[in-house]
Amino acid sequence: MTDQGTQGTDEDTRYEAVRSRDARFDGVFFFAVETTGIYCRPSCPAVTPKRANVRFFTTAAAAQGSGFRACRRCRPDAVPGSAEWNVRADVVGRAVRLIADGVVDREGVAGLAGRLGYSARQVQRQLTAELGAGPVALARAQRAHTARVLVQTTGLPITEIAFASGFASVRQFNDTIRAVYASTPSRLRAAAPKHGRGRRTATPNAGIPLRLAHRGPYLAGPVFDLLEHEAVPGIEEVSGPPGARTYRRTLRLPYGTGIVAVDERPGTTRTGLGAHPGGWLDARLHLTDPRDLTTAVQRLRRLFDLDADPYAVDERLAADPRLAPLVAARPGLRSPGTADPEELAVRALTGRTEAERLVRRYGKALDAPCGSLTHLFPEPAVLAGAEPGGTLGALTAALADHAVRLDPGADRDDAQDALLALPGLDARTVAEIRTRALGDPDVAPPGLDVPDSWRPWRSYALNHLRAAGEWESR
Repeated sequence: MTDQGTQGTDEDTRYEAVRSRDARFDGVFFFAVETTGIYCRPSCPAVTPKRANVRFFTTAAAAQGSGFRACRRCRPDAVPGSAEWNVRADVVGRAVRLIADGVVDREGVAGLAGRLGYSARQVQRQLTAELGAGPVALARAQRAHTARVLVQTTGLPITEIAFASGFASVRQFNDTIRAVYASTPSRLRAAAPKHGRGRRTATPNAGIPLRLAHRGPYLAGPVFDLLEHEAVPGIEEVSGPPGARTYRRTLRLPYGTGIVAVDERPGTTRTGLGAHPGGWLDARLHLTDPRDLTTAVQRLRRLFDLDADPYAVDERLAADPRLAPLVAARPGLRSPGTADPEELAVRALTGRTEAERLVRRYGKALDAPCGSLTHLFPEPAVLAGAEPGGTLGALTAALADHAVRLDPGADRDDAQDALLALPGLDARTVAEIRTRALGDPDVAPPGLDVPDSWRPWRSYALNHLRAAGEWESR
């Protein structure tokens, strides 16, 4: 038996992926074992269950909703999100991105539905039909995962973890942990690996250490090259030698502000028949309000393109004779996004030097500066009021009054049309905004002959050309 969002892969094929512990399908689907009441990722190293005892689910939330608990060995709730939601532009894809950004926790299902332009009942029906779980269940699964990570990797008080994870009460938090992990928060903490706990334990003042998981190989160098090239003083910095750099920046978040540091050198793991399930980037978050944790993590995931499926991308692009040697030379090349879509739009228009001026003149100073990080990038409303003329004024005014929406649930085509309608905003800049602010993996700049055979990964193809010095974005 399976839920209805099977992504077109038949059950026999999925079972073969489980039997071979194929990490390429981690996050694409989950399997549960009826005799144990546990659900796992496909690459779980445990003994393969009998086919008759296995059920398949598209999401961890659907497995949890059917009464299955997360495997303590493979931690299926920790896998990167399915890359399908970055590709899809329909209401389900947009809803999943908004839920990941914490919209249900902050605004409820009604707020989610309003952003999508549908009724709450329509959103519930479409998500349940495709994913086997509605928005509340999907948000609950995300909260449970966030809570487990904090319980097992930090020294934060349990009560603080409950609210940082998005739960409305400690009782709701405790009930969810028992249901999802068949354990109490204190037992989860006691069961954490001692070497990991000793190395990574944090206090509230020291920030929150995190491992930002990714699927498959991750070529970090070009991502950090780009971030270093673009870094705007006051809000960003990149330090250290190539291969061991650290990217730091300030974040404006729904409840407060944050400072994040992400290390270039990826961690890697291997499990099951030599499979390469992926690895992680080490990060540390300092938040003025712990309720912003989930949102901050998701924005970092979009910035570093951590939910991509490099297996699918590389397989498609390697079939092209022009791209094949480039893909072979740079497996796992990513298409970086942004931690702040509205900031990215302004910077795509102005360039780095002008962005630095805007930060110095209009950026909001942090209450507690950290080294060279002293400000937040100015909000669109501030810029629209301070410099209302020209293309910058038109763009920031449109962002401020929501005539242009760039949030994770925005309709990409509508956003592009609205941007192109602004005076002075050229198609090339709009293409950059669509690629990075809206996270579209399939964008080709105007005037460039890009074959349809590169779809739906044209953004990645252009990154390969750029990395090889065969194309310049500007």
